[in-house]
Amino acid sequence: MDYKTIVVHIDAHPRRTARLDIALRLAAKTGGHVIGLFATDAVPMPRYAGAEWSTALVEAGEQQMEAACSEAQAVFQAAAAQYPDVSSEWREDGSGALEAVSLSARYADLMIAAQHEPDSDIDSRVGARFAEDLVLSITTPLLLVPYAGRFETLGERVLLAWDSSPQALRAATGALPLLTRARDVQVTVFDADKNPQAHGEMPGADITLFLSRHGVKATVSQQRSVEGDIGCAILSRAADQGTDLIVMGAYGHSRAKERVLGGATRTIFESMTVPVLMCH
Repeated sequence: MDYKTIVVHIDAHPRRTARLDIALRLAAKTGGHVIGLFATDAVPMPRYAGAEWSTALVEAGEQQMEAACSEAQAVFQAAAAQYPDVSSEWREDGSGALEAVSLSARYADLMIAAQHEPDSDIDSRVGARFAEDLVLSITTPLLLVPYAGRFETLGERVLLAWDSSPQALRAATGALPLLTRARDVQVTVFDADKNPQAHGEMPGADITLFLSRHGVKATVSQQRSVEGDIGCAILSRAADQGTDLIVMGAYGHSRAKERVLGGATRTIFESMTVPVLMCH
């Protein structure tokens, strides 16, 4: 298995170049095809705007989006030109960011998107909860790229946060193209004693054996969190190990028309410092 179709979400934020570079580098390694998908949300109309003002605002918004799309396409084409051996294509979808990206993700091996940047002066044209909603809406592995930092390597030193859940297993399986190429894979079980029935006598042994049959050489360790804060424990362990990729399950549910993330998942979304591959 390899990533033969990689979709990277493109928005109006300049940090899209980091996502593009990661997508193209991965495709160069896996022989994949990169789809740059420009998908944003419509410009909201103020409630006080009358019919005449609404028409003018809509026209102005459409012009801004056309300009942003043209600029993003130029960035994508320039980035793709640096990888002449990688096939790529450009797509635009004005149906709304979440709907458009979710649809394209169905026919991809890997989806790449960005962590939300709080308090940013730059309007990326997607909602603050876009990435959170996306990971709970798709079954395709989602690679989230932090809004800050440089990522010259990806998947050389991997931390697999393991809790024996279906979500974690889907993430591990979805990360196999990266895990099989990694120099170091650390399977880390946090607070295994809190759910002994899920892990068996040797926490992490089963997933390590599973990975070994795919050619992945992994090391197992157990870690304790501080006051049950698994998210912070994952980030701390990743920093200590010099990790350049975290692989983990994503947890959440729908409540009153709003998707709600689990505690550890939310911590990672808010505080990630390296790319994170997640599956729900």
